[in-house]
Amino acid sequence: MPFRTTRLILSKLAVPAAASRKGQNGRLLVIGGSKQFHGAPLMALETASRLVDMAYFSSTRENNFLARRLKLALKTFIYVNQRKIGFFANRADCVLIGPGMIDDWHTKRLVSRLLKSFADKPIVLDAGAIWAADKRLLGPNIIVCPHAAEFRKLFGVEATQKNAFECAKKFGCVVCLKIGKGLVTDGKKIWLNPTGNQGMSKGGTGDVLAGLVAGFACKNGLVLSARAGLYLNGLAADELRKKYGFHYSAQDLIEQVKKTRF
Repeated sequence: MPFRTTRLILSKLAVPAAASRKGQNGRLLVIGGSKQFHGAPLMALETASRLVDMAYFSSTRENNFLARRLKLALKTFIYVNQRKIGFFANRADCVLIGPGMIDDWHTKRLVSRLLKSFADKPIVLDAGAIWAADKRLLGPNIIVCPHAAEFRKLFGVEATQKNAFECAKKFGCVVCLKIGKGLVTDGKKIWLNPTGNQGMSKGGTGDVLAGLVAGFACKNGLVLSARAGLYLNGLAADELRKKYGFHYSAQDLIEQVKKTRF
């Protein structure tokens, strides 16, 4: 029987210790972007940078110049050359792969290499990385954040509550499925998310979610991170709906997340 997530989930998240210093409260590596899509990883980065001490970002060669330009606007990340991804993945507490990536041979090779090389590290797969991933490489340290089409591409079945549970169980991963208001399952239990509204159909809101889930996963368990990310993302959207109806953007959502107490 599915369980319903409540606001209490946010109180279970790790809080920085009073004597902690830079780097002890989360290091996140975000790998994303492509020649076609530039904004998605930056939305994830901007969201996650409020949750972690250090945010690293790596993208394709075509995005190198753009990333340096964007750093002038968003100064809270460190740009990583693709040749150094392995080094920074080792340093990171969690790796987010996929926002803005496209399903090509380069993405397939990169995703496969990371899943094989860092099987013991928390990894969040989103967007283009889900299209490119081999489900046989999934495991207990991986959160998959698909919408319905991505779920069907990865697992070969329709995106339903039952199938999400069965796939999480079979492949040993955590599934954070974006259907309805969202659900999380680890193949043992299912949690239904009660927050969110149809204004979140706009592009970029999933990138905000990916940033939340990955940011939380730096210092929290994967199930907790996925449930809390879904809940907070939807909660911020519900607060925006009270102000603007359904006329808000993903950038508005990022701004609202930072104002939402938890």
